[in-house]
Amino acid sequence: MEKLKIELSQEQGIVIMKLLGYLDAETAPKFDGVIVDLIHQNKFKLIVNLSKLDYISSAGLGVLMGKIGEIRAKGGDIVLSSLPQKIFRVLQLLGFSKLFKIVETDEEGFKAF
Repeated sequence: MEKLKIELSQEQGIVIMKLLGYLDAETAPKFDGVIVDLIHQNKFKLIVNLSKLDYISSAGLGVLMGKIGEIRAKGGDIVLSSLPQKIFRVLQLLGFSKLFKIVETDEEGFKAF
């Protein structure tokens, strides 16, 4: 069974990336690769839906930190949506709520662009 499943959809020129499972040192390269592919396709507006994410490690957080500058430099952004409470608390503790727009729903994410 896959530890991390990534579902992609697109609406209004914005990519919705839904993460399911575990984002850790083993699965972070897969997540990074998907974002790199989107950047190569000139897709710089991303909503990352974490509603079905069970766990995120420093490796997963590192992917987000590593890509946000590049995406913003190209006029885009990464919006985090639908965070489970335990993941929201971790991101808040680490200061991610100051670096990333965090919204409750994907619909709110569309308004963030």
